[in-house]
Amino acid sequence: MSKIQAITARQILDSRGNPTIEVDLVLDCGSIGRGIVPSGASTGKLEALELRDKNDSIYLGQSVYESVNKINNDIFKNIDKKQIYTQESLDQLLIKLDGTENKSKLGANSILGVSLAFAWAISASQKIPLYKTFSANDYSLPVPMMNIINGGAHANNNLDFQEFMILPIGFDSFSECLRAGVEIFHNLKSCLNKLSMSTAVGDEGGFAPNIASNEEALDIIIDAIQSAGYKPGKEVYLGLDVASSEFFNNGKYILSNGKEYDNHGFCQYLGELSSKYPIITIEDGMSEDDWKGWSMLTKQLGDKLQLVGDDVFVTNPKILNKGIKENIGNAILIKFNQIGTITETLETINLAKKNNYNYIISHRSGETEDVTIADLSVGTASGQIKTGSLSRSDRTAKYNQLLRIEDELGQNSFNKHNVFKRWMK
Repeated sequence: MSKIQAITARQILDSRGNPTIEVDLVLDCGSIGRGIVPSGASTGKLEALELRDKNDSIYLGQSVYESVNKINNDIFKNIDKKQIYTQESLDQLLIKLDGTENKSKLGANSILGVSLAFAWAISASQKIPLYKTFSANDYSLPVPMMNIINGGAHANNNLDFQEFMILPIGFDSFSECLRAGVEIFHNLKSCLNKLSMSTAVGDEGGFAPNIASNEEALDIIIDAIQSAGYKPGKEVYLGLDVASSEFFNNGKYILSNGKEYDNHGFCQYLGELSSKYPIITIEDGMSEDDWKGWSMLTKQLGDKLQLVGDDVFVTNPKILNKGIKENIGNAILIKFNQIGTITETLETINLAKKNNYNYIISHRSGETEDVTIADLSVGTASGQIKTGSLSRSDRTAKYNQLLRIEDELGQNSFNKHNVFKRWMK
């Protein structure tokens, strides 16, 4: 390990054209690490605070100059230039810079930028790939969860559900999975063109057509899978990010077609969809405010599907622990900007592992060229990654990094633990 010599933060732009933070960190051995912070559009209420300047005359209130100044001044001044830091010791300093919780004062985005940059600097100093810093030897290339139709908060269309995903599970390597996903994506474009639907893309690179219903979106995807020459429910499965908190109001799930469901009715609706289509994973099937609904959903579908908590768990080990005790879901989405540091992210992952919860390493809708999540998915052997569709370089950057890692590890390193085995029919 080395001592920290310099930290430099700057404001750059994310994939939505909004400001975000980039941090360069230099160790005294000369190794440099760079971390770039993502940002979400559909966010859980209990996520760690993302600090924005909120000056409407500059970047419409979205600038992060204050956070940049906090990194370059407050944080760097409190770094002991004589101390050898580990990831955990640095992250603990960042969280409690003056002996108190700092995320509300410094902003989780400020803290995360430094945490990420340090991780990359350590990787460089040890002359090993980043993924090897997360584990000694248990590496696994993940199944990509590809968001090929965008809805909800990620697109300006009529779809209630936020993400309609394909999961190319039935293949022997990551590169074969990626090929299948690309071919299905391009066939989907042809299907939409034949239906005279828009092929403009949403925040995460998936198509965002004005489709009349969730069922129609799934039907079109099935057509695209078959048109590409693949078998739905055998080689390629479907996944949904319902993002139900976005349309949960006064105890009701209110869809754009005017239908309203209580949690029992909405649970039944999701069950009907999963019976009709080869759906293997559902994210945020119930609102973050509806733990009773989550319990109901888990009892009804937990043995049949992967039920992923995002807004309800927000990568927080304390909340996940509560969910485990109350039998809420069977998987968690991991987004490090929801919690603020690499160390806390790994703590949440380890808690999930210990309790047989699946965990999915995930991007945000506001992304960058940073590829940390690709290495994190391999290094922690998550078996799954969400990084969007098959267009936009902020999404494909992660896929390309996984191809590089596959070159190093070999094709037999793909999905070593088969995290979907218990639900595959």
